[in-house]
Amino acid sequence: MKKGLIITTIIFIAALSLIACSNDTEQPDEVDKEDMNQAEEAQEYTEENDLEKEENQSKITSEPEESDSEQSDSSKTTSKENHSSEKTNELSDFSSEEIEYARVWLQFGANQDMENLHVKHIGAGTSLNPDDDTSIDYPEDVIQLSGDRLVDGVVTYSGNGDGTINDYKIPKRWDGKNPAGKETYKEIIDNTKQMYIHPGDDEKVKSLIKILEIEQ
Repeated sequence: MKKGLIITTIIFIAALSLIACSNDTEQPDEVDKEDMNQAEEAQEYTEENDLEKEENQSKITSEPEESDSEQSDSSKTTSKENHSSEKTNELSDFSSEEIEYARVWLQFGANQDMENLHVKHIGAGTSLNPDDDTSIDYPEDVIQLSGDRLVDGVVTYSGNGDGTINDYKIPKRWDGKNPAGKETYKEIIDNTKQMYIHPGDDEKVKSLIKILEIEQ
């Protein structure tokens, strides 16, 4: 009886010892799992930071490219402005009146290949045909452009100061049938047309300005 009790006690103590050993063995496993979780979280945090740094670096790298593109567009705009300015400056040595005479003849003149382009100013109140007593007068100051010959043609006009002119259909030489009658001359005045003057080619304008003969 006593032997049985002793044996039972020994078995119980041994069992307790095994349980204690088992607990001691399991605790390190739990600690290891916690350490692994923390390591994994630290790695994920590091990877996220690295990814964010790469994205920021990519943005920084791409921004200069956009800036270069903007500089290129700005350079093109400046180049166009400079080209336009240079084209305008081609006529900067001439007066606005000289440029107007040349542009009007370039658009309406019959002959563009002349030795001289004559410019005559005719005041308001001057007779359209001084050789005809029935002629009426110009209602405003006009300018008459013509060449040396009849075949060169003639352009008689008044400027409006807004890029348009009033074009008078006046012949270089009247046919000599006098008196023509006031109605004939009145019809010329009534049929005067307002015309827009195109800038034309600057080189051609310059060529015509060089052959101007302006009557004083």
